[in-house]
Amino acid sequence: MLVRSDSRAFYLLLGLGVLVTLIGLGAAHTMEVHGHAITGMDNQIVWGLPHVFAIFLIVSASGVLNVASIGSVFGQPVYKKRAPLSGLLSLAMLAGGLMVLMLDLGRPDRVIVAATHYNPTSVFAWNVLLYSGMFTIVAIYLWTMFERRMNRFSTAAGIAALVWRFVLTTGTGLIFGFLVARQAYQSALLAPLFIVLSFGWGLAVFLAVQAAMYRWNGLALPADVQRRMARLLGVFVAAALYLVAVYHLTNVYYARQADFAAFVLRDGGVFPALFWVGYVLLGSVLPMVLLFHPRWGDARGTLTAAAFVVLGAFSLLYVFIVGGQAYPLEIFPGYQVSSTFADGAVAHYVPRWPEWLLGLGGVGAAFVLTTIGVRVLDFLPQDDFAPGKAVQE
Repeated sequence: MLVRSDSRAFYLLLGLGVLVTLIGLGAAHTMEVHGHAITGMDNQIVWGLPHVFAIFLIVSASGVLNVASIGSVFGQPVYKKRAPLSGLLSLAMLAGGLMVLMLDLGRPDRVIVAATHYNPTSVFAWNVLLYSGMFTIVAIYLWTMFERRMNRFSTAAGIAALVWRFVLTTGTGLIFGFLVARQAYQSALLAPLFIVLSFGWGLAVFLAVQAAMYRWNGLALPADVQRRMARLLGVFVAAALYLVAVYHLTNVYYARQADFAAFVLRDGGVFPALFWVGYVLLGSVLPMVLLFHPRWGDARGTLTAAAFVVLGAFSLLYVFIVGGQAYPLEIFPGYQVSSTFADGAVAHYVPRWPEWLLGLGGVGAAFVLTTIGVRVLDFLPQDDFAPGKAVQE
């Protein structure tokens, strides 16, 4: 295995990641000082673009661990070699997502109140345990992989991580599913939908990071491994598209949800465009064509497909989170409601620069943690390269 020792390039990347993170923290401080009046959010759109970044990072943090689960729990050697990198990405993305989430909500110091005065009837309170438990279990999981004396416990730790991440992603979906103040979200399908979405988003991020690491070390991923992971990503993308279709068909079927479904699928301006073009076409159909095509499904095509899957993820989350709040809540079915408080009116939202910078700051934090982890420990997948395959470019 070749390992590059270009310290200058490492510190350049690390410095860039730290700079992006600090800019995000600065944006959060500006929002804290001046209030959310400097953002595009108001009393109707209370979860804006930062929440799109945060939910993507948290859901992907669960899904990226699927690579480790396939290896440790289901005994697939190809994926087992990628388990350490999978665990590192899970911790890094979860930390970045929670950073954005806490700073966007305002008064992050109040998390102490949530931790010391636990409310078991709140789904938000459940996530305090789910997120901290995820950190603990994945850290132990990595320990069992790196410490030879603990290798015999790796399967048990992998099973625990598998179960916990299913519960965590279910909890993330139920945050929206139990939110009665927004009729757009009330659906039991959201829990399994978020689980399946996490598979595709996490694997897309993993493939992008793995490709960067192999490129950095002058290696080429074995063709058979690349094909297997590409097809797996294609299956995950197809399954997610199917469940998203079921979710919207369910809304179309229910009379009370028909107007909302028409809003996000046809009449809502930017939201139908993001859904059909951003998620369905560019984020699902195009990646599946690239991943399953016999000639386009090579390393470059797989990386391109992974990038479009991430693009589709942000498009879908923007439609789901922002569009679900923009549509007015139907308090009195069968009646039109209007007042000076904009009751019954569709909310207008345009994200502003502090929101963009805060969201990118979370991505920067995940990048910094991943970069340091890869530098300190050996997270590069240990493939058994055939002679002539592990060549430096």
